[in-house]
Amino acid sequence: MKLEELLSEVSYTVLSGDTDMEISDVIYDSRRVCRDCVFVCLAGASFDGHDFAQKAADAGAAAVVVGRDVAVTGAAVIKVDDTRRALAFMSAVYFGAPAKELTTIGITGTKGKTTTACMIRSILESAGMKTGVIGTLGIIIGDKLIKTANTTPESYEIQRAMRRMIDEGCKCVVMEASSLGLKWHRTDGFVFDYGIFTNFSHDHIGGVEHADMEEYAQCKAMLFRQCRTGIMNIDDPACGKMLEGSTCRVETFGFSEKAELRASDDELVSKAGYLGVRFKVSGRLDMTVSAAVPGKFNVYNALAAIAVCLDAGADKKAIEKGLNGFKVKGRVEPVPISADFTLLIDYAHNALSMENILSTLREYKPERLITLFGAGGNRPRDRRFEMGEISGRMSDLSVITEDNSRFENVMDIIEDIKTGINKTGGKFVVVPDRTDAIRYCLENGRKGDIIVLAGKGHEDYQDKNGVKTHYDEREVIAQLIAEGVLDKKA
Repeated sequence: MKLEELLSEVSYTVLSGDTDMEISDVIYDSRRVCRDCVFVCLAGASFDGHDFAQKAADAGAAAVVVGRDVAVTGAAVIKVDDTRRALAFMSAVYFGAPAKELTTIGITGTKGKTTTACMIRSILESAGMKTGVIGTLGIIIGDKLIKTANTTPESYEIQRAMRRMIDEGCKCVVMEASSLGLKWHRTDGFVFDYGIFTNFSHDHIGGVEHADMEEYAQCKAMLFRQCRTGIMNIDDPACGKMLEGSTCRVETFGFSEKAELRASDDELVSKAGYLGVRFKVSGRLDMTVSAAVPGKFNVYNALAAIAVCLDAGADKKAIEKGLNGFKVKGRVEPVPISADFTLLIDYAHNALSMENILSTLREYKPERLITLFGAGGNRPRDRRFEMGEISGRMSDLSVITEDNSRFENVMDIIEDIKTGINKTGGKFVVVPDRTDAIRYCLENGRKGDIIVLAGKGHEDYQDKNGVKTHYDEREVIAQLIAEGVLDKKA
């Protein structure tokens, strides 16, 4: 593909060389430069691609795209206003504008993006529409999972993933559009068919992320200037803020009488191995829905999923099947192993997320709420105190163990957690090895208990002494069951 074609959607100035040349690939990582590629210089928090422009040219790049003047010899130099935005549009052209061949759905909000994305995929696939997902869990295409470094990957990775989805028969893509992904133009280069707003609360403030809550909100609102239809949680106070300057048609959902798709009569559903919520839907659709995920807040996620899937052509049967049969890896994920107690895996790895999950599980009135957790090494100690205090206050029993201790001693981390628990007087046991801790929970689970293994969630590794080793709690549980752990119950 000629460079001038790659730049067809970008405003640019040629500082040296010309654009009448064949380009082999679009590269933004200097370590991956290949002969005759175009290297796009991105500036990040700890690096600046402009510093590697000459290195890229020496390695064979035919052209470099820069956002500021850089002295480069041996390659054409193209200057643009924003290299991240240029990368997005160049990537879309390079992969043949895949968004034009898919129904594209973007989701923004502080919480609920991953769950809503998985709900949508489950419903659409129940309706016969193969759907890919790009988000926290990675890139999901059929049974394949491709890990990514960010919730919203770089634009090149997004465009490549969408092209692969088309090649593998997908008709739709659901994407978590994080505030940083929007801010850094990773989702540029196309217009979403649908944009969803879940909710807004304090998060991602300070450092290299967002300067303040105002900027955080403004970044999320960018989605509604980049979609054709905005599907909005009308009950959230920030709904109006999200629509400031929007260019999309608007649909609403919520419990409010003003919502076009309304929920009412919600109730919790509990049985061994299953925690869910049931509610009535009215307005655009009239039916009673059960969702296999706990908590009233998940009613909002389900409403968002129903709203967009209705627009995409799903019927009541697909909605019912999709919501009642889905699960999200590592997000209050049930592991049905016993008729006596409920075992869950969740990603809660800080005080706020732990408080959220434990307060939700408390609503189901378990006989005992048992929380297994650890804390990450080489992270602020305050987080460990806070997690210990939350679990001590909200759990009937805390099982303290390891979780990505990195370069710290596991027992030092556990002592910090104990400091927090001891403020509450909550009961706890210490089992430093995580597999032994899981075994302890399974052997001591009683009828009516809810046991949550917190912290790992979708992760499939342990980071210890600087080495990452494979560790998937689902596999650990399966092995323990095979060894007869439930036959040894106390």
